[in-house]
Amino acid sequence: MTYEIIGGSFPVVECRLEANESMITESGSMVWMSSNMEMSTSGTGGFGRLFSGENIFQNIYTAKGGPGLIAFGSSFPGSIVAVNVSQKEWIFQKSAFLASEAGVKVSVDFKKKLGTGLFGGEGFIMQRFSGRGLAFIEVDGSIRKITLGAGQKIIVDTGNVLGYQSGVSMEIVTVKGIKNKLFGGEGLFNTVLTGPGEVWLQTMPISSVAGAIIPYLPTSGSN
Repeated sequence: MTYEIIGGSFPVVECRLEANESMITESGSMVWMSSNMEMSTSGTGGFGRLFSGENIFQNIYTAKGGPGLIAFGSSFPGSIVAVNVSQKEWIFQKSAFLASEAGVKVSVDFKKKLGTGLFGGEGFIMQRFSGRGLAFIEVDGSIRKITLGAGQKIIVDTGNVLGYQSGVSMEIVTVKGIKNKLFGGEGLFNTVLTGPGEVWLQTMPISSVAGAIIPYLPTSGSN
């Protein structure tokens, strides 16, 4: 499989497959394809995906009778990046998965002990990417890649965490100081990522965009 990412702030990844090669994607992500691409729907995502708020079903597209072409579009203005999970497993936010080669396994990564006060004792749900092959990840805004050394830490607003290699540990902590919590405007919690490993951050999470738009939305009863 070869690919090209095109489209600027409204990106699409166009994949060229050899005969009988397959791609797995979320429902609704396909934007165009050659006529010999055959789709089947699978529930092999497992009930863990349903528990995490994701669709339990995924679509599998296979090139039949010769090479094929298929393109997948991002659901939000931003970026698409490729990650090779053959070398090391990755953990991503649960909405990041766009599509992957058939050898990539996406499963629920349930962080128990992470900010249990914030998450009501339910833990923090992300997705683990393992297996072999390329996966394509949706980024809200642009991406910043940072490599942390052993024991090196970075503090990140939780919504800006896109993903990290499996060797990185993650902890959610409260902002220190009553004044900071009440008047700082930065929220009550931050995420602390500790190396070793690579960390991917995103510049404009959907939650921030929604918060910026809300004041401009018409209220009920307005003309």
